[in-house]
Amino acid sequence: MPPDKRDAAYLWDMQESILTIQRFCRGKSHQDYLTDDLFRSAVERQLEILGEASHRVSEDFREQHPEIPWRGIKAQRNVIAHEYGMINDDQIWDRCQHDLPPLLESLRAALNSIK
Repeated sequence: MPPDKRDAAYLWDMQESILTIQRFCRGKSHQDYLTDDLFRSAVERQLEILGEASHRVSEDFREQHPEIPWRGIKAQRNVIAHEYGMINDDQIWDRCQHDLPPLLESLRAALNSIK
């Protein structure tokens, strides 16, 4: 089955969320993240968007791209949205610094597979 055109839109949304987080984090430190409520809230919002968009990608497409940690992305979104008292700021910062760059590359490759 060919990819759903909506999949491309959701992948684009995911990519844009990561790029926005990277822009927010540029020139900032871990300490900035811990002490700036506005900065931290903005990053969390983009992670929510990332997770929501990942959930909307079709099941078929997700199965075709197991290199993307779909469940983990959605799980992070659920913690932020529903278990906000369980948010680990150090873990979020680490994910932004270390997990998002390779995820972005995987998303770009997946998006290119649709075109």
